[in-house]
Amino acid sequence: MLKLRSIAGAAIAAFAAAPALALQAPAETAPAAAEAAATIAKGDTAFMIIATVLVMLMIVPGLALFYGGLARTKNMASVLTQVLGVACLAMIIWVTCGYSMAFGDTGNAFIADFGKVFLKGVTSDSGAATFSDGVEIPEYIFIAFQMTFAAITAALIVGGTMERAKFSTMMVFTAIWLTIVYFPIAHMVWATGGLIFEWGALDFAGGTVVHINAGVSALVGCLILGKRVGYPKEPMPPHSLTMTLIGTGLLWVGWFGFNGGSELEADGVASLAVLNTFVATAAGVLFWMLGETISGRKGSLLGGCSGAIAGLVAVTPAAGNSGPFGAILIGAAAALVCFWFVTMLKPKLGLDDSADVFGIHGIGGIVGSLGTAFTMMPGLGGPGDAEYDAGAQFIIQAMGVGVAIGWAAVGAAIAWFIAKLVTGGRVSEEKERDGLDLSEHGERAYNY
Repeated sequence: MLKLRSIAGAAIAAFAAAPALALQAPAETAPAAAEAAATIAKGDTAFMIIATVLVMLMIVPGLALFYGGLARTKNMASVLTQVLGVACLAMIIWVTCGYSMAFGDTGNAFIADFGKVFLKGVTSDSGAATFSDGVEIPEYIFIAFQMTFAAITAALIVGGTMERAKFSTMMVFTAIWLTIVYFPIAHMVWATGGLIFEWGALDFAGGTVVHINAGVSALVGCLILGKRVGYPKEPMPPHSLTMTLIGTGLLWVGWFGFNGGSELEADGVASLAVLNTFVATAAGVLFWMLGETISGRKGSLLGGCSGAIAGLVAVTPAAGNSGPFGAILIGAAAALVCFWFVTMLKPKLGLDDSADVFGIHGIGGIVGSLGTAFTMMPGLGGPGDAEYDAGAQFIIQAMGVGVAIGWAAVGAAIAWFIAKLVTGGRVSEEKERDGLDLSEHGERAYNY
């Protein structure tokens, strides 16, 4: 039978299994047996430290420069500040209560308990299980790795409402959204006992938890806050595609830690995830530009960067659940579907999703999460065995996607409405025309 992999499942399974182990041996020998069975692997620990730092690279400077380059000059500093502020707030909330709510020792199908609030009981000696029996990494590095996921998911939402949302609005929204949306979805997908995890859904590194979640939440935000002044009649081109390319490159490099580190071990599956992160992204770049050419446009740098992100997003849930050629297919498919949505459907719908967070992360996450059911097939080089049923798995994947979309949409709407009520939501028309750099932060990104 297929062995399900999730970046939290092994750790939580180990915590949940501890009482059962105690019942299988005399009381006086159980602690010694449990202690002997678990060993902190120094090599895996070093690997996870590097992976965690790489994910941090994705946020600042990677995502900040990617979004900043897409903004107009007068809003560059505002975008950088929002990404930085939101990510830092997410980190503090994560260690305060988020880790406990997502991965606490006990809980139900939707949320864990508060037993590890303020990291209660966590020490430098406590471990988190990997996917190999008896092998652990320090719990602190597991917490830190997961913390970067929460931070980048919150920061991704900035792109949907940038150039009109107040800094205070983003901070209030983030605090509420993490609590009622991100932590529950992370628990449902990645924790033993979680609703979607128990269904057997495959999400290696965050197709639902990160990308669908952020994409849907950004879409809700741009609908609630409204369009930018002048959109779509006034031209609003990116002020620096150079910055966007630099951001794309940093995101791509950091994504090796994002996907490879999700194996929790420096092994063959992590190596496969790294290779898939290369080839799916390359396919995304080429097929987005192919879409531009077929539709009568010119192959563009902006298109190449967009395709890279689409490929990265789509391969995330499939990184360790696909062979390299399955990863190429999923990257190519996501690029074409995202290209169609962003260039053809989005204008008809009149959506002002400033950095196409939903169009690339949301749509790409859906394509990747559903497509993972097929990349698992051994005929495509996937790790599924001879009994693997792609059709049945597709239904499970679709159920997980549906829950993620519904939970994120409702929860994000609540968070956005509260943030708007408390802070006003967006700057005035005059301040928006002047630019958020000066009106919100009293500084410019560029001084001439």
